[in-house]
Amino acid sequence: MAELLQITDTHLFADAGTELLGIATFDSCRAVVEAIREDAEPKDAILATGDLSQDHSPESYRRFTGLMATLAPPVYWLPGNHDDAPVMQAELDAAGISNAKHLLLAHWQILLLDTQVRGKAHGELAEAQLALLDEVIRRYPRHHLLVAVHHQAVPVGCAWLDQHNLRNAEAFRQRLSRHQASRAVLFGHVHQGFDEVHDGVRYLASPSTCIQFKPLSDDFALDTTAPGWRALSLYPDGRLSTRVWRLPPDAFVPDFSATGY
Repeated sequence: MAELLQITDTHLFADAGTELLGIATFDSCRAVVEAIREDAEPKDAILATGDLSQDHSPESYRRFTGLMATLAPPVYWLPGNHDDAPVMQAELDAAGISNAKHLLLAHWQILLLDTQVRGKAHGELAEAQLALLDEVIRRYPRHHLLVAVHHQAVPVGCAWLDQHNLRNAEAFRQRLSRHQASRAVLFGHVHQGFDEVHDGVRYLASPSTCIQFKPLSDDFALDTTAPGWRALSLYPDGRLSTRVWRLPPDAFVPDFSATGY
């Protein structure tokens, strides 16, 4: 059995004291990391699913790598729409964080795909990324498959968020349908917990480590729930169990008067 954590949408700044809609993102991410460290159960990997930086600065990524260095499992990452991918890769490489995008376990494989479209809020999988998905499905048909992306490939029920989705989600879903073992998709971007099955594929999103978006809201709205993260257990027979963990209520309260960010 493999034990994983998802950390996403940290939105860190060069200055540790800078706030995003009323929350100091470094402080909330540090609180999440400290809460994770209280769990004595060993983990096999951490998947960081994008928007690690808010200001694109090298220093913001150094803050992320500094926090991750306090956790034991290896970290694997992909960019989100707020990230500067070249700066991100340079800083994470310098910190010794792996750039591997395909992890082959005993019974599962994990594929991290880049959905970033530079300068745009929405996502898209380039042909090279779709080709990677085709390749792992062809080479390892009996390995259960967990794909990590940043943008949502199915609607989450928030109109203002779902317009910034994965634009070629249908091509992505068609490829997933060819895989005969268990399939699951893990994503960030939506700053809320999400867990639904579509056409036999389980789609999961995790809360952000900072601000939360209100579920099922047509217009931009912040939620009252606390920052969080997701734990996942991958079983040899293809089962996946998971739980969202959160910091204590009211630990970090955003500016609810905000109309966007």
